[in-house]
Amino acid sequence: MQPPITNEILAAVNKPMRYTGGEWNAAPVKNAALSFALTMPDVYEVGMSNLGLAILREALKSKQTVQVERVYAPWLDMEEQMRAAKLPLYSLETKTPLKAFDLWGFSLQYEMIFTNVLNMLDLANVPVFAKERTESDPLIVGGGPCVYNVEPVAAFFDFFVVGEGEEIIGEIADLISRWKKDGKPGGRREILRRLAECDGIYVPSLYEDIYDASGNFTGLKPLDTAAKPVVTKRVVRDFDAAVAVRRPVLPYLNVVHDRLMLELFRGCSRGCRFCQAGMTYRPVRERSVSRLRAEAREMVNATGYDEMSLTSLSSADYCGLTRLIDELTEEFIGERLNLSLPSLRIDSFNVEIAARLQKMRKSGLTFAPEAGTQRLRDVINKGVTEEDLLSSCGAAFKKGWRNVKLYFMMGLPTETDEDIAGIADLAKKVATLYREITGKGGVKITVSVSCFVPKPYTPFQWFGQISRAEFERRQKLLKDLLAREKSVTFNWHDAALSVVEGALARGDRRVANVIFAAWQKGAKFDGWSEHFKPAVWHEAFAECNLPIEYFNERTRNMDEPLPWRITSPGIAESFLRREWQKALSAELTRDCRHGECTGCGVCPAVKAKVITLGANETVGARTLPKRRPSPQPTTPAADEKYFYRGKAYKDEPLAFLSHLDYIALFERAIRRAKLPAAYSEGFNPRLKLAFASALAVGSTSESEYFDLTLKEDLPVDEVFRRLQTELPDGAKLIAMEKI
Repeated sequence: MQPPITNEILAAVNKPMRYTGGEWNAAPVKNAALSFALTMPDVYEVGMSNLGLAILREALKSKQTVQVERVYAPWLDMEEQMRAAKLPLYSLETKTPLKAFDLWGFSLQYEMIFTNVLNMLDLANVPVFAKERTESDPLIVGGGPCVYNVEPVAAFFDFFVVGEGEEIIGEIADLISRWKKDGKPGGRREILRRLAECDGIYVPSLYEDIYDASGNFTGLKPLDTAAKPVVTKRVVRDFDAAVAVRRPVLPYLNVVHDRLMLELFRGCSRGCRFCQAGMTYRPVRERSVSRLRAEAREMVNATGYDEMSLTSLSSADYCGLTRLIDELTEEFIGERLNLSLPSLRIDSFNVEIAARLQKMRKSGLTFAPEAGTQRLRDVINKGVTEEDLLSSCGAAFKKGWRNVKLYFMMGLPTETDEDIAGIADLAKKVATLYREITGKGGVKITVSVSCFVPKPYTPFQWFGQISRAEFERRQKLLKDLLAREKSVTFNWHDAALSVVEGALARGDRRVANVIFAAWQKGAKFDGWSEHFKPAVWHEAFAECNLPIEYFNERTRNMDEPLPWRITSPGIAESFLRREWQKALSAELTRDCRHGECTGCGVCPAVKAKVITLGANETVGARTLPKRRPSPQPTTPAADEKYFYRGKAYKDEPLAFLSHLDYIALFERAIRRAKLPAAYSEGFNPRLKLAFASALAVGSTSESEYFDLTLKEDLPVDEVFRRLQTELPDGAKLIAMEKI
C-alpha cells in the first residue's frame, strides 16, 4: 500500500504543485484495460512543455481503452522527502505507484537526462536493469530524438519506439492489451518478441554486442528470429489527418513554454549538416491552413491561453505562413491572442510578419548564423550570408526593434581562430548598423555560443569533437574580442558538459556501466549546470576502463561499424558520406523542396514524401472546407466599464498554489468563459482582475475576494454562471455582485 502524500511533505518542498496533479483537462480514462504512464525524465516545468508527450497522451486517450497518466522527475527536495517517507514515485492523475502500471514510457530528448531515468526507476522500486525485471514490473519503453543511438541506455529499457509515435503507440497498446487479456502467455520475453516484429520497434535484449580484441565495436548479433537487421523509423504520412493536441493539460505552475503550441509541419529539408533533427525528422509534411485554424480555436477554447507559438523546426518556411497569420488574426479578433514564431531563419525573415506577430510588444528577435564566417557557414550548409543577417537586422531596427539575439556554435569541423573572430566581427557590424540607422546607441545584442557535439546520422557523425581545453581556449578568445563592445553580451555553454554529452551521444552498450556508476555517485539533473558534476562522470569512465576520449574526440573511420546503425531514420549512408565531402570543400546542397531530389534516401525508405499543404487547401482527392469569417465582436465605447466583485474559496487541491499562479488560473478561466474583460493600457496590457489579498501558500480560505472589470454590462448571474463553469475544483465561486 502506498504511503499517503501528506501536506507535511508538500509543505517541505519548493513548488509543491509540481506533485499534486489535478490540472485542467487532466482527467484520465479510468478502469481501462491497460495502464500507460508517460514520462519526461526532467522536472515538471520542462516535461509539461514537451509537445511530443502531449501528442502521445492525446493519441492514447482517444482510444478510450487506455488509462494514460503523467509523471515527471521529482526535484532534489522532493526526492529527499519521498525516500525518507518510503513514498514510491507515483502518477499525477490518480497517485498510482509507477510500479503498478503496465507500461512506462520515457521521452529521451537529450543525453544528459539519462541518469534521471535511472533515478526515477529506482524511486519507483523498478529494477534499473531490464534483465533484472520480473513479470510484476512494467514494460519500460523509450522514444524521442535519442533513439538514433540508444545503445548507451539499451540495458535499462525493454524496447524503444523509433521515429514518430502517435500511430504506433496505439498499435503497441492494442498488442499488449490482447497479450494481457490472454493471460500474458510466454511472459515478458514473448511480448517483447511480438513487439519486435512491429515496424519501428527495437528490442535490445534480442541482440548481443560484439567487440574485437582491441575493444572496438564490430556489430550486434541477433539472438532471435524476431530481431531485425535494422529498425527503420515510423513516420506519419498524412500529417494533416494525424492526431493533434486539442485539449492540452493546463498547468497551474508557470512552465518553461507556458503557451499553446500549434505544430505547422514536421521535418526540415534545409540540410544543415550539424543538425540531427533536420536529418532524422525528414521528410517535410505540412498541415493545411484550415486544419491549423480549427486546431487553434479548439485549443484556445479549452485552455484560455493568450499566447500561441507557431512551432516547427523552421516555422518561417511554412508555405502558407502569411495566410495562416491572416486567418488566425481574423479568427481571434478581439480575443488578444498573441502569436509567436520560435525559430526565425535569416534568409526567410519577413519583418512585416514579425511586426504583426509582435504588435503587442517588441520582445526581441533571435537569429542563428551558427558560424562567424561565410566559409564555415558553407561548410555546415547553413545557406545564409552576412548580407542576409544585416538586411534582416536593418529592417527590424527600422521597425523599432533594439534587442537581437545571435546564436552560434563553436568547435565545428574545419573551424579556425579566424572563424571565431568572425563571430565578434559580425556582432560588431550589427551594433554599428543599429547606430547608423537610428543615429543613437541603445541596441542590445546577445551572442550565445554553444559547444558543437557531433551526433549520429549527420554528415559530421565521424568527426572527432574538440577537447574541453580547446573549447575553453576558443571561448576565452571570443570573450576577449567582444570585451570592448559594450552593447554585446556574451553567453557560452559549459564545455565540460558538452564533452560528456559527446561521449554519450556516440557511445556503445558499454557506456551503460558508466551511466550507472555516475548515477550511483550522485549524478542527476546533469543538464542543469548547477547540478552537473564533471568529476563524477570522469571517475565513472575511468572505473569502467573506458577512456572518454575514445567516444567523443576520436575521428572515426568511415568504414568502421557504428553502434547506432541498428536504428535508422532512413538517411542513406552514401548521402551522409557525400555531404561530408561537400563540407570539406565548402560546397552547398540545395533544399529539395525547391528543386530536385538530393538523394538523402528518406522518402523511399519510409514510404513517404514531401507534402506542402500550406500553399493550398487540397489534400489528396478531398477539398478541405473553406474558412468562414468570425463574427465581429461588439465594441462598446472605450470609457464604458462595468465592475463585479466575486467571493471564492481556495480549497485543498489548490492550497499549495502561489498567489500569482492562482491569479493566472482565474485569468484563463475568464478567457475560457468568453467574458468581455477589460485590459490595462501600456506596454504589456493585463486583464483587469484584482484580488484583495495574497493567501499564504499551503493555506485554504472560504473568503477570497476579487474585483473583475468588464467592457459589457452583463447580468450578475450570467457572469457567475459562465465563470463558475470554467473554474477547477478548489477554486469555486460563492457569490458575486455588481459594484
